[in-house]
Amino acid sequence: MTQANIAFTAPHADATEAGINILKEGGTATEAMVAAAAMITVVYPHMNSIGGDGFWLIDNPEQKQPFAIDACGRSAANISDYNSLQTIPARGGLSALTQAGTIRGWEEALRLDKNSKLPLSRILAPAIDTAKRGFTVSASLQAASEKLATVEQRNSAFNALYQPNGSTLKQGDNFKSSALANTFEHLTRHGLSSFYQGELAQSFVKDLSQAGSPLTEQDLLNTKAIQVTPLTVNISGIDCFNLPAPTQGVNSLQILAVIDQLKQQATSEADWVHLIVEATKQSFTKRPDLWADPVMLTDAYQQALSAQVIEAMANDISMNKAKPWPLDVTPGDTVWMASRDKYGQLVSFIQSIYWEFGSGVAMSEGGFVWNNRGVSFTLATDAINTLSSEKKPAHTLNPALAKFSDGRRLAYGTMGGEGQPQTQAAIFTGYVWRNKTIQQAVADPRWLLGRTWGDSSNNLKIEQSLANSIGGNLTARSHDWVSVPDNNEMMGHAGAILDSTDTLEAATDPRSDGHAIVAKVT
Repeated sequence: MTQANIAFTAPHADATEAGINILKEGGTATEAMVAAAAMITVVYPHMNSIGGDGFWLIDNPEQKQPFAIDACGRSAANISDYNSLQTIPARGGLSALTQAGTIRGWEEALRLDKNSKLPLSRILAPAIDTAKRGFTVSASLQAASEKLATVEQRNSAFNALYQPNGSTLKQGDNFKSSALANTFEHLTRHGLSSFYQGELAQSFVKDLSQAGSPLTEQDLLNTKAIQVTPLTVNISGIDCFNLPAPTQGVNSLQILAVIDQLKQQATSEADWVHLIVEATKQSFTKRPDLWADPVMLTDAYQQALSAQVIEAMANDISMNKAKPWPLDVTPGDTVWMASRDKYGQLVSFIQSIYWEFGSGVAMSEGGFVWNNRGVSFTLATDAINTLSSEKKPAHTLNPALAKFSDGRRLAYGTMGGEGQPQTQAAIFTGYVWRNKTIQQAVADPRWLLGRTWGDSSNNLKIEQSLANSIGGNLTARSHDWVSVPDNNEMMGHAGAILDSTDTLEAATDPRSDGHAIVAKVT
């Protein structure tokens, strides 16, 4: 059999198809990712949209390490509306206070790709076609639609778009989005920058202003995506990469580094779950000093991955007893995808609007919702993540990539808000240290430490089949846990691509509507 040299994985099969078809035509991993990123805003509008943010890790064979793109929106220039508030509203116009960086990120990724040749009209064609002819509503989209029916702060454009005829979307229905198709067609004619200026941007600002958002036309025009240097840490001879601040990439790498210190003490399934949960607690406890706009960070961030800090965290873990867990963990809805092209380019990518349907404020002419990422700011004036003018919020998004000394490369990630570092750790440890295939590492029963949206508890949630086998052991170690049904969406939509000298594999999560494909092209 001829060795495969292209691969794509996404949490929705239509996005995978859009991406793999670009690759089969000889397109690059970046071009395929933009095609899939556009498609998934159509078929998973509750998880992401072009009104959100995105982050990229891109590795090319001729480069020693990958480079990263930060497409995180900043807060509005004028934030005086929040001076009299105690908290930032979770929904509605006041929650829509940060720019949408996603399309700036697409633009930057294509610009930096030396092999990119396809016209934007070809890249966006699958999304345009699907938005026009419609797609089948998934169970995930129905559930999100039902949640938003209880949110009063959604605007009339949202109701018109996602609650046609006054009813929520139903699984199995055909759903069309002609307005979103029109937006993509506008971008193919005028370029991706036309999202941020001109008549389209003016229509967005009108909807945002009517809903009470502080974002202005100038705020949209000022939106930027920038190339940044990834964070890196060497773990058992493996170079692991993630995004720098304002993402929680530093936490994802800290957790892996702490696990590496103690992995020899993990000899059972319960040991591994306990170790990853306790390493997560150690890292998340340090977030108040590590999670904010890069300009706000101190020496604590610079030292966060140092041997001394990692060793101190590892020494504070007992393999016999769980530490109490008082922190709330913030939820999120996101999509992670990966792509590998015939040139050897490997992409780990993520985009999001934060909560289901973001702010609940839809763009009447755009056909999408604006993000509510600004909810992650605090109004406490003594915090590094306090809201201020033109500032990046603490961001949950963090795609991951690892490079092995034998030439293997692993792109992996998940949606799931602050569950992302936990699931990344489960995938990495499962494949690297527990001899699982990447599909097993992605699909096996999982857990989540912390609160999910609509749930006030911040305990440990464990999928039922795993809880049946290790629950008693975790109770003996003082874990506060509850079981949840298997293949639970709260555990995230994970995936991975494994690229080596003699094989190419792709995995997708049974908790999603996704698909993973590998193939061969010349």
